[in-house]
Amino acid sequence: MRLLNTLSIALALSLAPALPARAATTIKIATIAPDGTAWMKEMRATGDAIKKGTDGRVELKLYPGGVMGDNATVLRKIKIGQLQGSAFTGGEASVITKDAEIYTVPFLFRSQDEVDKVRPKLDPLVKDAVRKSGFELLGLSGGGFAYLMSTKDIKTRDDLKNAKVWVPQGDEIAELTFKTAGVTPVPLPLSDVYTSLQTGLIDTAANTDAGAIAFQWHTKIKHVVDMPLIYVVGEVLIDKKTFDALDAADQKIVSDEFSSGFARLEKINRSDNASAREALKGQGITFFSPDAAERARWEGVGAETYRQLTAQHAFSPELQKALDAALAEARGGSK
Repeated sequence: MRLLNTLSIALALSLAPALPARAATTIKIATIAPDGTAWMKEMRATGDAIKKGTDGRVELKLYPGGVMGDNATVLRKIKIGQLQGSAFTGGEASVITKDAEIYTVPFLFRSQDEVDKVRPKLDPLVKDAVRKSGFELLGLSGGGFAYLMSTKDIKTRDDLKNAKVWVPQGDEIAELTFKTAGVTPVPLPLSDVYTSLQTGLIDTAANTDAGAIAFQWHTKIKHVVDMPLIYVVGEVLIDKKTFDALDAADQKIVSDEFSSGFARLEKINRSDNASAREALKGQGITFFSPDAAERARWEGVGAETYRQLTAQHAFSPELQKALDAALAEARGGSK
């Protein structure tokens, strides 16, 4: 009887329909970064590692070079499911949550050492703010400091008032910064900057040294104000529903691989910026370092901008409190 029951169970199992294999999830991510850049190489390497680690259950499909359109277009495509995510700068991600652009406050950091001490305390809070806004922050990588770059010679704040200055479209902090300095900026998508420098619509923009070369701005600019303006970050966000639909094990693999890839990318960015600076100088682009008095005038713009942002409650109280405390600690007790 026991043998008969066993055979009956085996027969029933053999006749039962096989459970369908879980369909692979393809995460489509747009980015303005041109193909061939360090950013794209690491994104592709991260995608390969995720596919291998999940046995093909999760794949990344990347759309570089801005082929999916500007920031607003990309967000619309994410909303309708044509894309699942995108790479943003902090300013671009501000339309998702204001806390995403905390690092773009002008003259916030005085050195890379300060950045390295502050970010471990702030990055988790930025990630939480993004999650509350319906997205998952998979990766956040420092791109280095951005500097004012121009086709004309700029040595003082007063010189800047006569310039046609670009700000990223939708970046309210950048607009506030330049308006505080007495400048009416020109908002444009990042993808339009090169053409606008070429046509004269703008003559001044800010970027990292490596970014100026990656986007070919170095063929147009002639002068750089050698004083860090803002700290640039790149953030990869995907729709939270897409991330939540993954198995817990696959979520961990995706998160871990992005974390590893972006850590590698950050090291590469520092090296690339140093090399790019020498390349820019070799091309004949002049770097001007303001004296102490002029530097203080520039930094005054940053202090006033931050004061206005604080008055406007631009960031969540928790994040702003953490920033002030982390900066004070990094500076030995004084902010």
